[in-house]
Amino acid sequence: MPERDHKQPITMLADRLLVQIPTAEGERRSRSGILIPATAQVGKRLAWAEVVAVGPNVRTVRTGDWVLFNPEDRFEVEVQGEEYLILRERDVHAVASDRNEDGTGLYL
Repeated sequence: MPERDHKQPITMLADRLLVQIPTAEGERRSRSGILIPATAQVGKRLAWAEVVAVGPNVRTVRTGDWVLFNPEDRFEVEVQGEEYLILRERDVHAVASDRNEDGTGLYL
C-alpha cells in the first residue's frame, strides 16, 4: 500500500471477508497434552479466524463471527503492521456466532 499521511478506511468488496488468526493459534496441544509446534506439517487441517470486515455481498457472516476455513484457500495481506487474511465466503466451511440459533450444539 502506498505511504500516505492519513489513514483511509478499508471496504471489502463482493463476497470477500477480512479475517485475523489469533497469534496463539501457532502452537497447539493434542488431547494427551503433547505440545505441537506451529511448524508441524498437518495435512488438510482447517483453521479458525475472527472476521474483521465483510463485503456487501456476504450473506451469512458478520463482523465478530469466527469462521472455519482451509488455510490453503487464502490471500495474506498486511495492514498497518497487522497480518490479515482475505477469504471468499464460499470458502468458509462453518461459522461460530452468538446469533447462530440452528447450531450443532458444539461451542468454541
